[in-house]
Amino acid sequence: MKGAGLSVDKFSLFGKDIFGEPRQQRGGIMQRRYTWPPFSILDGKAGPWLTRKRAWLALGIESELGREEHMSQLKRNSADLYRGTMCAISKGTSPDIQKKFESAGVGISVFDPVLCELMYTWFCPARGQVVDPFAGGSVRGIVATLLGFFYWGCDLSARQIKANKKQVEDICPDLPPPKWVCGDSRTEMKNAPKADFIFSCPPYVDLEVYSELPQDLSTMEYPEFLAAYEDIISLCYERLKENRFACFVVGEVRDKKGYCRGFVADTINAFRKCGFQLYNDIVLITPSGSLSVRAGRSFDAARKLGKMHQNVLLFAKGNARKAAEAVKAAEAVNAGCRDS
Repeated sequence: MKGAGLSVDKFSLFGKDIFGEPRQQRGGIMQRRYTWPPFSILDGKAGPWLTRKRAWLALGIESELGREEHMSQLKRNSADLYRGTMCAISKGTSPDIQKKFESAGVGISVFDPVLCELMYTWFCPARGQVVDPFAGGSVRGIVATLLGFFYWGCDLSARQIKANKKQVEDICPDLPPPKWVCGDSRTEMKNAPKADFIFSCPPYVDLEVYSELPQDLSTMEYPEFLAAYEDIISLCYERLKENRFACFVVGEVRDKKGYCRGFVADTINAFRKCGFQLYNDIVLITPSGSLSVRAGRSFDAARKLGKMHQNVLLFAKGNARKAAEAVKAAEAVNAGCRDS
């Protein structure tokens, strides 16, 4: 951070301050070495995880900005998924915005910055190029920038991108900024830079309807959605360098009759059809928020279980071992630069 001209004090909350002891003395050997144990289940409701998440958000990240108007019009099923999640744990969220959505009975769909941190540092070469076809809020771009990665993201909302850029100016004005492009990924991805890592969180079908634009995947019927979704994944394959990783964060969704659509399986099949191979299947446990209250109603009425996890699917293009070596080689070069 000194080399980038940033204030060390601004980032001290990732060292001793937020944990009460020097970071190298915290947790077990796996956590000290990898930030978080690299297991197939990531506990996003654990105390240390939430502390680290609040530390990221305390930098000023407010990914919900740019979506105020949209959030007030969300479907009830979106409220069922997100209500209370961020409001319950995110001390870094703007109180005014927090109060607005709490009074509306709608939670805030915000990408987890700790998950973002782990995926970048575990699977993308240092100083690598990240490409995100479903950019949404500011989290993935800002975290990439602060960790020294390059970021390119595409989103349909000009309002969202404007809000994202404003946050970058406030949080990291002296670093090469993340780049957001406004448009349809089926067009804009053709002009994306060659990627060292594809990382995104696509629309969960029609769980949240983001706009009324015809090219918005969340407005489409499921067969049409899958066709457009596969087109974008195919473009991701084209833009990703050989022997590199791609990661999508997805979750199962229900159709109008209440049956699971199989969206997670359809995502895996779409990636495989485009040439990727599934390499890691990770489960992210999410904070329950008001789920303990809501789950009883849905379980009593229809035996539907309360959902408190997301699927983090990691794919490889080319040789996965060579992709891993590219990450380790870049880490070694970075370590050498620091030592010198």
